[in-house]
Amino acid sequence: MWAIALAAKHMSQRVLLTSKEINIILHRLACQLLENHLDFNNTALIGIQPRGVYLAERLTKILQEEYKVKAIDLGFLDITFYRDDFGRSDKTLKANTTKINFLVEDRNVVFIDDVLYTGRSIRAALTAIQSFGRPSDIELLTLIDRRFSRHLPIQPNYRGRQVDAINEEKVKVMWKENDGKDIVYLVSK
Repeated sequence: MWAIALAAKHMSQRVLLTSKEINIILHRLACQLLENHLDFNNTALIGIQPRGVYLAERLTKILQEEYKVKAIDLGFLDITFYRDDFGRSDKTLKANTTKINFLVEDRNVVFIDDVLYTGRSIRAALTAIQSFGRPSDIELLTLIDRRFSRHLPIQPNYRGRQVDAINEEKVKVMWKENDGKDIVYLVSK
């Protein structure tokens, strides 16, 4: 117990985005998607499991309720077994559900994730989506882009906010659906 208290004492967190700021960014991102995909007839949104799902669901809801986009194909993609670090750790990995009830062949796909860090999750998603067909185009939407932490040459097409965080810092995105509130922290050790 003492070790946990001591570790918590040496960690600090500052708010990067409040609930209001997240809401503004979500509406801006929805408008950008709408500009590029209009009616979404040939576009599918795919949330990367686990945390990109909350962002994908929120954007879909905004597009449908506020911008009256009738039908949006929304899917969820688990990348657990496609990661390049799979099996390299003693940590037990828990797979999430993949739910893609539509064809991606020759369609535009927008991957959606909460934080773009090293780019390895997106690389895994690029491999995993091939099991469902060959999209004509793949774009990336992310709430937070940690631009100085990339290991792979992957950049978002749509970004909510760009953050310059050093490697010891962690971006923590909390969603009210899972965590009880919307807020983004930068956590330092």
